[in-house]
Amino acid sequence: MDHVFTGPDNKPRCAWAGTAPDFLDYHDKEWGFPVLDDQRLFEKICLESFQSGLSWRTILNKRAAFRIAFDGFDLHKVAQYTQEDVTRLLGNAGIVRNRRKIEAVINNAQRAIEMQQEEGSLAAFFWRYEAKTLCEPQSQTTSDESIALSKALKKKGWKFVGPTTLFAFLQSMGFINDHEYHCCVRADIETIRKQLIRP
Repeated sequence: MDHVFTGPDNKPRCAWAGTAPDFLDYHDKEWGFPVLDDQRLFEKICLESFQSGLSWRTILNKRAAFRIAFDGFDLHKVAQYTQEDVTRLLGNAGIVRNRRKIEAVINNAQRAIEMQQEEGSLAAFFWRYEAKTLCEPQSQTTSDESIALSKALKKKGWKFVGPTTLFAFLQSMGFINDHEYHCCVRADIETIRKQLIRP
């Protein structure tokens, strides 16, 4: 029980859920719940790339600003961004102002549209990388699946998609149930995963 935190309802949760006020809601309602929606998958992979070298709390605090700045992470809008948009985003104090990461999001939107055309959806592609084996919760920073996914995306021209970034993506989007064994959310996610119709 060392890796759990007792919430205000006296239920145990993953320890990190208690390290910041804004983490509790994110932990209980989002982290690890399976996602099939392409826009949410694209948004998350973009935010994880921005998180590289920073804390997730920084990104979570700026998420609303990111959504406004990047047109709700609408693939077709972001794919059309020009250097004017890059300049606009670099001047936006509400987001992480990193030129390479901003340009990567635009590039990745273009690659994501290509993937939708090839695969039918981003979900159909990403769900091939669901975790096949269970490891001790939150004991890894990469996995065989995140390494393979990283290689596959880089081959398709995606940027800022290293194995550690993608492991965080797979954790948070429910491709693995990485909640601690005693966490009250873990069983809910297991139920959802059993009923989930994969693309």
